[in-house]
Amino acid sequence: MNTATTIRAGATIASTLYTVVLVVLGLYPSEFRYLFAYIPALVGYGTVVFDKWAWRWPVIHRFTGRAWVTGTWRVVLVPSSESHIPEGGNRGPITTYMTVEQTYWSLHATLRTKESTSRSSNATIGAPENSGTAEIGFLYDNTPRVEHQHRSPRHEGACRIAVTGLQPKTATGHYYTSRFTAGDMDFSLLDRSTDYGTFAEAQAADPAHASS
Repeated sequence: MNTATTIRAGATIASTLYTVVLVVLGLYPSEFRYLFAYIPALVGYGTVVFDKWAWRWPVIHRFTGRAWVTGTWRVVLVPSSESHIPEGGNRGPITTYMTVEQTYWSLHATLRTKESTSRSSNATIGAPENSGTAEIGFLYDNTPRVEHQHRSPRHEGACRIAVTGLQPKTATGHYYTSRFTAGDMDFSLLDRSTDYGTFAEAQAADPAHASS
């Protein structure tokens, strides 16, 4: 369970138990004199609402200043010429799709290619610089499909992504892997959905693929 999930679960449970105790004691919120007793419960529920949704509401978003990157992104990977790509491997450019799930306190990414799936094991998003550009960092584990594991074993990697603005539609980045490969990444936001479960599903929703 990640930190954000722990915070939300703890706030919800504590607020609910506190509210139940107040009601059992006969301190009903319908009576004005007892309204202030419910403030701690409201703060707890408010923490959950803020983490999940409120941080990116238009006015509040200007104060939080955190880029909203939730959604599915088309990512084109361009391996460097010095990458140790095995015989039969794809030397690019490689079209992939990355699904990002985000709350204020959490970030998780899943990147899918035709041959493998990468899931983030750790993710951070930094505060924007004066230019309005923020940096996202991922550590990830890659699991190739069984048919490709003879030349492409499971491995770890990292990537850094630069995003500009509160609701970026494009981004650039770099990736590095424990297989001694590295390269550039170019991102385009496909849509805000996080429901694509496979590479094929995301590709089918991609207008660029449909027109090619």
